[in-house]
Formats: sequence, structure tokens, C-alpha cells
Amino acid sequence: MQQITVELMILYCMKLQIRQTSVLTFFFFRMAEAPPSYCFVAFPPCSKDGLVVFGKNSARPRDEVQEVVYFAAATHDPGSKVECTYIEIEQVPKTHAVVLSRPSWLWGAEMGANEHGVCIANEAVVTREPASESEALLGMDLVRLGLERGSTAKEALDVIVALLEEHGQGGNYYEDASSCHAFQSAFLIVDRNEAWVLETSGKYWAAEKITEGVKCICNQLSLTTKIDAEHPELRDYVRSQGWWNGDTDFNFSEVFSLGDGHLACCSGRESLEKQSGGVSAQTMIDVLRDKDSGVCVDSESFLTTASIVSALPQDPSFPCIHYFTGTPDPSRSVFKPFIFVDDVKLVPKVQSPSFGDDDPAKKIPRFQEKPDRRHELYKAHERARSLLESDQEKGQKLMSIMLDLEKQGLEAMEDILTRTEILDPAEVVDLFYDCVDTELKFFK
Repeated sequence: MQQITVELMILYCMKLQIRQTSVLTFFFFRMAEAPPSYCFVAFPPCSKDGLVVFGKNSARPRDEVQEVVYFAAATHDPGSKVECTYIEIEQVPKTHAVVLSRPSWLWGAEMGANEHGVCIANEAVVTREPASESEALLGMDLVRLGLERGSTAKEALDVIVALLEEHGQGGNYYEDASSCHAFQSAFLIVDRNEAWVLETSGKYWAAEKITEGVKCICNQLSLTTKIDAEHPELRDYVRSQGWWNGDTDFNFSEVFSLGDGHLACCSGRESLEKQSGGVSAQTMIDVLRDKDSGVCVDSESFLTTASIVSALPQDPSFPCIHYFTGTPDPSRSVFKPFIFVDDVKLVPKVQSPSFGDDDPAKKIPRFQEKPDRRHELYKAHERARSLLESDQEKGQKLMSIMLDLEKQGLEAMEDILTRTEILDPAEVVDLFYDCVDTELKFFK
């Protein structure tokens, strides 16, 4: 029976005329396909009130916990090192303050922002070049490193590609001892003025600059012939592999994709484009909550485990505002605002327990145990989800209260972005803490 199945697969590969027709490549493509996370950015004139609006849903294994963590700006001694998820690298003299939404077992982040108004989100992608299982930097490590070291989107891009060249990317994307799930990486890197879509395969990369309209990336390559920056050896490399002969326009997605999935990458973009200058933080939240479009993932294996929306005023006199859920399924979660100010209050209730050097993610062999990483807000949200499923009337009443709370927060943040007086940092130093605390009280 197994022999018949393999023979059928061979015939199927031949019939589809897949570029690399070996059965090994076919199986790799099917097994390594990443869950569909979505990232968006909207610029004026599509967005409202001179804002750049950024958003991401992070689709991950259903039982994975994401935490929201803040790290203050810091200076570091010459020659010091930083321990990333799997490897240690050279530290820089100064790192920026960052707020991150990250799977709680790793060092990096799925998405986040820094004190200079730079936002970065990561996507796992599959290319025709197999991702390395050898431990190196994860794409999620590069998100945090880009935020800690880049004060503009372009600076963050330069940081990421330099680290890719020096250290490479590789290792398990999931907390899973039974199998190594390795991927290449794509990034949406945004600041108040521009965005960069960066797509990689090994150390090779290409990037497109965005300054207007709406852009979406997901777990498929999207760059085509508009390339504004690239690895200096990119085209020579693909020629040497026989993937491009130089006689046609260089199309990054066509050269590096295994199939034709890159042709229809992104749900949700049309909803944003139809807003005709009205894209706001609320609009982005609504798109991220849309299960019918597939943007909000809720499947047997994967779930949108956390979400972020950021409103970045192009006028630098106004603060950037970042909204985090810290809990799964944005259609059942509250987006809570965070603003960078000095001495911002930490929020332990959205931080997972720390296991230090005893963490199974740090021990070799890795992931031999799976500790309980749920933080206090996650546990409360879990109980609320159970209520939604067991008692629809009470559940709907609770969600109505929570969404009203969220609406009040959004309106208060809009007031901050439209007032003429300068924001008093004392007004928002406890902002995220208070929102989390209020949410917990309602859940209880």
C-alpha cells in the first residue's frame, strides 16, 4: 500500500509539473507549509488623520502562549554578548526600549515596536531552498534585534540583513521535541514615514520600499520585480543554481517560490483599500478579527495566539500608540494601548513564568518537557472563552462589556492624537498596566 502511495505521488508531481519534481521536495513543501499569519500597513491617503497604521495577527500552534514584555533602553559594556533563542552574538553599545509580543519560550518576538516608532512583524515562509534545521538566529530573534538596534525602518532592515550575513537563520520555530519546523523569514518593517517588505532565503534577500497605499504580507513570498534593495550576490547566486537565466525580468517570488501560491497572498487587503482614506486603528482591529476571510486563524492545529495594531502619526510631535491583545483570538480579545514614556510601569500579569536555566527550551536536547507558561491574563481569558462556549448569553454580555471598554480606550487615544497640548508622560505611564488590570477584574 505504501509503495502504491509513493508511485501515485510521483505521478502527481509529474502531472502538476512542479519545478523540483523529486518526491522529497514535494513532501518537504507539504509538510513545512507555515500557518497563515497576516501583516498589514496603511499609509495616507488610505489611512485616516495622517497616520501610518500597522497590524499583525500571529498564527501559531494552538496551545502556545504569547506574552507582552517591555525592555528599557540600555547601554552595554564593550565586548559583551547577548544570548538569543539558540545562539549567542555580539551585543551593541546601546539598545533601544522595546515592547514585544512573543511566544513565551523564546528570546525574540513575533511582533513589536520600539521607542522611535519602528514596528516589525515576522512571517515564516517556505522557499525552494530548504530552511536550515541547524540552530542559528530565528526570524523572531531578528525582529527583536532590528527593534533594539534600528531607529528607523531602513536602519532596522540594515541590522537584520547584516546579522543574516554574519550568523545565518535556522532552528526550530516551535516548542516541539518530536520534529524540527524550520522556515525562511519575511518581515514587514514600518516607521512613521515608510515601510520595507524584506523577504529572505538563507542569507539572500530582497526588499521593497512602501510609502503609500496598503501593503499586506503573509506566509508566502510577495516581492516580484519591484525591488529597491537586495543582497549584492543575489542574482549571481540564482543564476548559479539554474533558477534564473537573466533573459527575463528578475521576479523574486517566481525565482524562490516552490509553487504559485505567491500570486494570491493576502486576505484583508481589499477591506482596507475600500476604506477610501478612513483606515484607523479600529479599522485594522476589525480586519484582524475577521474569521470569514481567514485573517483570524482558528483551525484544528493553529490559532491566532496574539495580535498587535499600531498607530504611527507622521507628525513626530505626537506619540505612537501600540495596541496589544496578549491573548489568543482577536475576535474574543481586547486590544489594550501602550505608549513609550520614561519609567513605564511593567505588567507582570501578561508575562509568563520564568524558568531560568532550567527552562526545557534552553537545555540540550531541547523541549523534553513542556512547562505551564500561561500568564495571569491568559488564564483569565481562558476561563472567559470557556464561558463564551458554555453559556452564550453570559458570554455575549461579557464580550459586549469588554468591547465597550476597548472602544473607550480607542477614543481616549484618538483624543491624545488630536489635542494641541503636549502629552504629559505621567498621564500614560500606567496606561497598559491599568488596561490589563481592568480587563482582569471584568473576567473575574
